[in-house]
Amino acid sequence: MANQLHVEVVAVEEKVWVGEAEMLVARTTEGEIGVLPGHAPLLGLLKEPSQVRVKLAGGDQLTYDVAGGFLSIDANGVTVLAESATPATPESR
Repeated sequence: MANQLHVEVVAVEEKVWVGEAEMLVARTTEGEIGVLPGHAPLLGLLKEPSQVRVKLAGGDQLTYDVAGGFLSIDANGVTVLAESATPATPESR
């Protein structure tokens, strides 16, 4: 099995989603960032408003609309700490 990235999406009131993913994509104030397993430590301020996309094994994707907050990448994975995080409406493709 390929390396997995431990992801936590946390809002002020609750843990929104916790699990293993192949990749996380978020938009910070400095631009969009893709996070894979083994990424260098980083602390980024999330652009407001924006979306966070969690790419799961098998091609599934979870998308959350986020407001405020930041993302923290360390040796254990990535944590998105947002003021609010709600599931986004699925995109039609």
